[in-house]
Amino acid sequence: MTSTNPARPGALGRFRICDFTGQLAGAGATKWLAAFGAEVIRIEDPVTQGLWDILRPMGPFVDERRGPDFGGGFNNHNTEKYGITLNLRTARAKELLTEIVKRSDVVSENFAKGVLERWGFGYEQLRQIKPDIIYVSNCGFGHRGPYSDYKTWGPIVQAMSGLTFLSGRADEEPAGWGYSYMDHTGGMYMAIAILLALVHRERTGEGQWVDMSCTDSGLTLTGTSLLDYTVNGRPARRSGAPDSNHSTSPAMAPHAVYPCRGDDEWIAIACRDDADWGRLAQTIGADWAGDARHAALAGRMAAQEALDAQLADWTRPQEKWALARALQAAGVPAAAVAKPQERIDQDENTRAFGLWPTVTHAKIGQVRVDGLPVHLSKTDWQIERGAPCVGEHTDQVLRELLGLSGEEIAKLHAEGIV
Repeated sequence: MTSTNPARPGALGRFRICDFTGQLAGAGATKWLAAFGAEVIRIEDPVTQGLWDILRPMGPFVDERRGPDFGGGFNNHNTEKYGITLNLRTARAKELLTEIVKRSDVVSENFAKGVLERWGFGYEQLRQIKPDIIYVSNCGFGHRGPYSDYKTWGPIVQAMSGLTFLSGRADEEPAGWGYSYMDHTGGMYMAIAILLALVHRERTGEGQWVDMSCTDSGLTLTGTSLLDYTVNGRPARRSGAPDSNHSTSPAMAPHAVYPCRGDDEWIAIACRDDADWGRLAQTIGADWAGDARHAALAGRMAAQEALDAQLADWTRPQEKWALARALQAAGVPAAAVAKPQERIDQDENTRAFGLWPTVTHAKIGQVRVDGLPVHLSKTDWQIERGAPCVGEHTDQVLRELLGLSGEEIAKLHAEGIV
């Protein structure tokens, strides 16, 4: 970490990010960049102990310790980043931030509209500091249009974009999603946007403002449903349609999840066509499975409810993994429904792919985090260092990047500037 920003290992090793992002919608984006080598410096507030990111003190926790340095979600989303504190209520802290911006390629944030501008670091101010800076803002509705002043977070984004409406059982109110799916998607879209802006600057020397709307990002995920309604007049949820345990496009039967031996154990089975059903019926070997009325799709669809009940009776006493292997060997599409521990701890393919790396955190110790679902043969990602504790790298950044002396840094601490 020096003022000249030499290339570090990794595909993005020559780039530095001055990062204000939080939660997952923003922090998830810069996690991707850091994993591929970018130097990401998180700017946090020493007064609130970094709590403008609400995940800092939130679980899961590895033990009884609590506080802004022990949040498992924060650690997961901020691996391989550096963390410093600047009290931007003070003129001196703003001078220090200005110097960091001068040495950075990107300034990233996912505050509500206008926050950085009120601090004196909106895009026009950033351009005065560094003409080719890339400024990336990711808020609920972007910085243009009548909704731009509204504040959102993932579940609101999902509702406003229409995604919540798409999820639910027939003839019942929309159920929505219990998890903030748009935080994940928003973060990935933001990472793509940063990379596109960097490519443009590499070609032309021009920086720019990347204005992102998380709600519009969500809207792009409803494309097929909107097209179906616009062209064919079919609403996404229709009265009397099969419930969420079945697919309606294309029609299949049987096609659902069925109980297996044990508590909350299930197997998914899908018969895509009559040939799949024939193989399943042969494997079952019972009279009801050999009923000629089930040989064709129309007959199975007409008897779908009874067929599901009979198939559930057949799967219920069987162990799900052994049954899945037997059905797959017979050519029937089937998979055991994996619980979290089975998916993470016991899945050989996931282990081989390296999806759950272990990082070393300054206070938490060694703990597993999410890896990235992609590997590059020449410049792969690296996730070994946990998220920064509050102000963990303040002295290092001030000393190595800005060239401050130990005496100057001590004075900044004493005056509450860092």
